[in-house]
Amino acid sequence: MNGSSYLLDANVFIEAARHYYAFDLAPRFWNSLLEHAAKGRVLSVDRVMEELERCGDELEEWARTRFFGAFARTDVDDVIDTYRQVMVWVQSREQFWDAAKAEFARGADGWLVAYARARGCILVTHEALAPDAKNRVPIPNVCQAFSVRWVNTFSMLRALGVRFS
Repeated sequence: MNGSSYLLDANVFIEAARHYYAFDLAPRFWNSLLEHAAKGRVLSVDRVMEELERCGDELEEWARTRFFGAFARTDVDDVIDTYRQVMVWVQSREQFWDAAKAEFARGADGWLVAYARARGCILVTHEALAPDAKNRVPIPNVCQAFSVRWVNTFSMLRALGVRFS
């Protein structure tokens, strides 16, 4: 993957499906993800798929049957090595509460940052940089520490040239 590949956080899928790009209202959004995934420009990771499987809804079905091939494996050496570095960094930050560190370790977020760093992807998330956060570990804070570029869904769509007309 190169810097023009976009790596999607679970919240990109979940917020779109439940709100502004619901499957029945904006099928073009979902088709554009599939089109760009087929070109290797949009992907996610297996840990995000695990989170989506817990939704038990139309999004889970779409991810499992339509987008499944675009969930990259995280059980590869370079990603695992980078994940270790990410977790050491998070655990060493006194700023974050222990519960926030534990939650970060349980979810896909650390794996997303590790994959993006190891493979040179741009991470797509709805989270924002929060320098003073204590009760959670925001993805952009970790991205900043590891020089990983991050954007939101709308910036990704614009960069990919997606239009809904």
